[in-house]
Amino acid sequence: MYLSLIELEHFRNYARLELALEPRCHVLYGRNAQGKTNLLEAIYFLVTTKSPLASSDREVIAWDADSEPIPFARARGVFQRVSEPVEIEATLMLEEPTDADQNPRLRKQLRVNGVPRRAMDVLGQANAVLFMPQDIELVDGPPSVRRRYLDSMLCQIDGAYCRALAQFNHAVTQRNALLKRIRDREARPDELGYWDQQLIGLGSRVLARRQTAVVELNAYAAQAHAALTSGEALTLTYLASLAERDRRTEEGEALAAADPDEIAALWQSVLPSLRREEIARGITVVGPHRDDLGFAVAGRDAAAYGSRGQQRTAALALKKAEMQIITEASGERPILLLDDVASELDSARCEQLLAVIQAADQALITTTTLAALPPAITDQAQIWRVDGGAITPHEHASASLAPAGD
Repeated sequence: MYLSLIELEHFRNYARLELALEPRCHVLYGRNAQGKTNLLEAIYFLVTTKSPLASSDREVIAWDADSEPIPFARARGVFQRVSEPVEIEATLMLEEPTDADQNPRLRKQLRVNGVPRRAMDVLGQANAVLFMPQDIELVDGPPSVRRRYLDSMLCQIDGAYCRALAQFNHAVTQRNALLKRIRDREARPDELGYWDQQLIGLGSRVLARRQTAVVELNAYAAQAHAALTSGEALTLTYLASLAERDRRTEEGEALAAADPDEIAALWQSVLPSLRREEIARGITVVGPHRDDLGFAVAGRDAAAYGSRGQQRTAALALKKAEMQIITEASGERPILLLDDVASELDSARCEQLLAVIQAADQALITTTTLAALPPAITDQAQIWRVDGGAITPHEHASASLAPAGD
């Protein structure tokens, strides 16, 4: 799979962009804040319907969009798949509020091959794996980062999982609201029955699928990590909050069951013991929304004891494993998006990066200086200069040694 065309309007610092790309490695170089990362963000936005950087969709709408009658941002990509090409378009519009005291309302439109679609129906139409400097948080960041990572990967390849996840998140929101009302004596505990069943039924499916995915990720990531480090062991473990509350589970032991029915039965047995705590706190205290993913390097917790280099290598190994899982599930190799990763890797690991790039039909790599990349990458790549929201091709011979920003 590869992206043959991308068009942007008022997306971040791109007032207008139309860029045709071949199925090969592309290197985008230039000074900071010129738009290199913004291009990768736009591609990932089309694939996942969400920005990997923005906390709100409205953040991607450029300031200069205010000159339009209705401020908007648009991204359109044509993805070449084995079966047939697919066109994905996303438009974000800021509409005037009906009340003067309100902020402009954001409207999001998604289309696949020109037909309006829900976000859930866009997922899986194209696939991409994104690696950014911030991805070190996959190892040392909060659990929410790792949960979001697992959900983003699985929603690209498993529509049933994505639907179950959306329904589960809704059930948790509704159940939490009811728990707060019970705490405040505005509702009765026996009203929880329906939402208990929704929580357990949907949550067990989400939890089981995540556990299966982590088993697969662990196998591939261990291989990738060993290659990147000359044999150092990496272990991934799914840490289920349900297992922590199960008195039959020894401390530190991962939840063994990967079958939704077994998980549901365990959850049903544990839930009554949590009732008083949940009402007092007004939240659902166990479930996939409270789970985590553990990283161990050479048997030691990578978040607590790993060096920054070890943490970054573990994250890179995870991304390579993600590529393999998506390839097996979709039958096509995902687009690889690498944002300034060479600056965070030593020369030996940077050379290993070449094997990751060669495993993709198309890779887009950003860098502030071409000297940071191994010649084995730049010698084979199409090189582009990014400057102030404009992307222009450079002849290989002249660009390969040109300092960034010249």
